[in-house]
Amino acid sequence: MNIAQYLDSTYLKTPEQSGISNEETLQKDKELAQEAIDNGIFAVMIRPDYVGEIKKYIQERNSNVAVGTVIGFHEGTYSVEEKLAEASKAIEDGADELDFVINYKAYIQGDLELVKDEFVKCTGLALEHRKIAKWIIEIAALTDAQIADLTQKISQWAEEHFSENELPHIFVKSSTGFYETTGGKPNGATFEGIKIMLDNAGKLPVKAAGGVRTPADAEKMISMGVKRIGTSSALALIKDESSSEGY
Repeated sequence: MNIAQYLDSTYLKTPEQSGISNEETLQKDKELAQEAIDNGIFAVMIRPDYVGEIKKYIQERNSNVAVGTVIGFHEGTYSVEEKLAEASKAIEDGADELDFVINYKAYIQGDLELVKDEFVKCTGLALEHRKIAKWIIEIAALTDAQIADLTQKISQWAEEHFSENELPHIFVKSSTGFYETTGGKPNGATFEGIKIMLDNAGKLPVKAAGGVRTPADAEKMISMGVKRIGTSSALALIKDESSSEGY
């Protein structure tokens, strides 16, 4: 199985989180991009501040590796206007894919109108510019019933507001990789959580992010029906090695 074509190779730590400079972070992103170019990895997933430079880097090397970025990351509590502004800037800078963190806290509190409004407006912006929109629901923060319900609602809203041809460009994604769990609970994709998402996503594709650390895990996710995998260990997965990376 060609795992590389399913991978979003990811580096999402801010300079503050990793204790390095902006320049060093940009260098890490360039190394990530080169690794993707050299190994047929589908996309790189980086912070919005670095999209312009990395898009240029990839284009200069005549590569078609996609550039993805995160919006409303990682808490998801940004206002709709803030998410739209961040997404617009990323599109302007050359992002091909936008991974939005849905306001799962608003969902848990029952404010479905807010969640639906941001989904429709932000997805509309992405599709209008022929970009991929992925919606991170943060499954570690949800019960199994909530994972099923929120996935179902996203699918329903997508079918209500967008055309059949646009649905393959709207993903439901499991995790940010930054959610803090307790008691050793996984903070990323699990087989159980992904199955619930797949069972409720309807016509929308599913992305598993975080926790996919071996080629066997990746192949199982793909065989289950996952269309994309977000990982900070893309090379380890391709080279048939296990990874101890957190995401």
